[in-house]
Amino acid sequence: MRILGIETSCDETGVAIYDEQRGLIANQLYSQIEMHADYGGVVPELASRDHIRKTLPLIQAALKEANLTACEIDGVAYTAGPGLVGALLVGATIARSLAYAWGVPALGVHHMEGHLLAPMLEENPPQFPFVALLVSGGHTQLVKVDNVGDYQLLGESIDDAAGEAFDKTAKLLGLDYPGGAALAKLAEQGTPNRFIFPRPMTDRPGLDFSFSGLKTFAANTINQNLNPQGELDQQTRCDIAHAFQQAVIDTLIIKCKRALQQTGYKRLVIAGGVSANKQLRTDLAQLMQQLGGEVFYPRPQFCTDNGAMIAYAGFLRLKNGECTDLSVSVKPRWNMTELAKI
Repeated sequence: MRILGIETSCDETGVAIYDEQRGLIANQLYSQIEMHADYGGVVPELASRDHIRKTLPLIQAALKEANLTACEIDGVAYTAGPGLVGALLVGATIARSLAYAWGVPALGVHHMEGHLLAPMLEENPPQFPFVALLVSGGHTQLVKVDNVGDYQLLGESIDDAAGEAFDKTAKLLGLDYPGGAALAKLAEQGTPNRFIFPRPMTDRPGLDFSFSGLKTFAANTINQNLNPQGELDQQTRCDIAHAFQQAVIDTLIIKCKRALQQTGYKRLVIAGGVSANKQLRTDLAQLMQQLGGEVFYPRPQFCTDNGAMIAYAGFLRLKNGECTDLSVSVKPRWNMTELAKI
């Protein structure tokens, strides 16, 4: 069984092909970051238009990479949500049209389930059950995972997601969009403990997150340390970046430890764009070593949005007999716990 996966939920166009016997055999990705950087964030209408231009050429490139023709595709999976409604409609319309023309089933895939299952594409995939930490620009969630589709939401951000807070704080520090990776690089040169940021919602029970206050704390710290010219010196920028990043990481680690203790599980999966953060990976590895457990990640290229995770998630569900009808329907907001168990 070979599944074509299409990802168009936000600002990356991803197309991949997953083969049941050979695994991932094609992976194509186009990022719109350069276009949106001029505006300091994603412009939904521009994102949708760019998906229209790029999706079909990427499908052709993926087929060529896999040395396949359209008649050798057995199903089409596409991101149906959550995400930007216009961007989602582009991928859904193209996917449904191709599936109809090729005479194969199509399936709308949950974007966050794709992220959650991305580590399954690695040589050492995690075994069920496990706790998943999903951290991206739009989501920060802790999920109890007993099998594919058997999910229990343990906690989530009540305001800004971790990735969103990274990007907003990076902008305050004068870094270009998206600033999460640039902030992490700046933090490497920071002086530990010069600034101490709060670890929000860790002084109370529960597994929910809140990161908007950290952004405000960063803004106040920046304003308090401007020189007479109204600027930050470079070392202060590095020190603030370090303090902010460590506060986010410590908060994530505290909540992960609570979730593991609550469930009794020894395996932790981390996925989503922020999971590529080197310091977060280092600190989580230390946590799991202390707890006598294991931590699993997707490779960096599969941390951000990509077609490979959609092709794989789609394969699992299409093989299970799921498919969608001819109507083009997307869900900009979609609770992952609504998914059917496999």
